[in-house]
Parts: sequence; C-alpha cells; structure tokens
Amino acid sequence: MSWSANKRWALWATQAAPQDPICITKSFTTAWPCTLPKLWQLGPSSDNLGYSKRKGENMFGSKKTTHTPLVMGHEKFDTLIGRNAEIHGCLKLNESVRIDGKVVGNIEAPKDSAISVVIGSNGEIQGDVMASRIVVAGKVSGNIYAYERVELMASALVQGDIKYASMAVEHGARLLGLMLQIEGNEVPANLGRDAQAAIHKAKTAGQPD
Repeated sequence: MSWSANKRWALWATQAAPQDPICITKSFTTAWPCTLPKLWQLGPSSDNLGYSKRKGENMFGSKKTTHTPLVMGHEKFDTLIGRNAEIHGCLKLNESVRIDGKVVGNIEAPKDSAISVVIGSNGEIQGDVMASRIVVAGKVSGNIYAYERVELMASALVQGDIKYASMAVEHGARLLGLMLQIEGNEVPANLGRDAQAAIHKAKTAGQPD
C-alpha cells in the first residue's frame, strides 16, 4: 500500500470514528485492522435500533454498500417485551421484536422474512435465537443463527455458538463459543454438531489421512 493510501485511511478514521472502535467483516481471514463509527448505544427502547444499507466510501475512496444504523422510523418493533416480563416457551415470530426482559425458550423467525430480534442491555435469553438480523446488547445463553447479520454490542454476553452471514462486533462484547460463517442458502442446522465438526477439522488440519 502506498503512503498516500495510508494517509487517506488515517484521515478517514480520525474524522469518522472518534468513538469506540468497531470491526465489521464477513470473514475472519483478513489481518487488516478495521475502524468504523460506533453503530449506536443500545439502552432504552427509544434508542436507534437495527440498520439499513447506504452507499459510502471505503478506506481507499471507492464506493461500496455498507450497513449503517436504522432509526425507529425505518424498522417498526410491533412486539416489545419489557424488562419486568418473563416468558417461558418457544417464540415463533411473524414480526420484529425487542426484548428487554427474560425469555426461557427458543426464538425463531422464518428464513425468508426480514425479521429482526433486538436484545436490549437488560434482556436475557435462555435458548437459541434464529432470525434474519439479530442485535445483542444483553445476555444470550444459547446458540445464535443470523441468516443475514448479527451485531454484538459492548455489553453483550453470548454463551454459545454463532452462525452468521455478516457480523459486527463492538469492543467489549464477550463470546464464549465459536463463530461459524454460513454459506449461501444454508438452512439452520445443529450448531453444536457444526461446532464440533469445525473443532475436529482444525485439529486434524495438516495431518496425514
């Protein structure tokens, strides 16, 4: 990379990202550091949630499509689970939901629907979560399957494996599990089985058959 390209990137990072660093990537094969603006602070229900697509410039000045925060006007959460609520059982979603309380059971949305699940900083899920877009600022004790995108905020704690198409992780987020990128039209599968397969593949890499 030329000196001028380095200079353009440094200027972009200084102007656009005075807040906490976030790295957004579709895979973990790159070693190049990524610094993007802070997505949002996920707290009370009035905060900006989700994301949308817009045209922007990457660090080299070329145009590309990026994910940026959605305001409430762009995505309507018809279902809100308050911080004092506790639900036991599986949730089958037909609309986007924000969870600030506790859910004991799986949360499932159809793969072909643009449904978001937002787990606020006070939210807690004991079960698996499957949806197109998943934002975690609270605690999830289970596996996550994001057909389109998953975002982990600084206060997030995930105790389980994550399958994703694209991902954003804010500095401070905690994950006790594996991250597995899905391929194409892959449908939900047993995350525990996939995780064990990934571990076995890593252990046997380079060994003779």
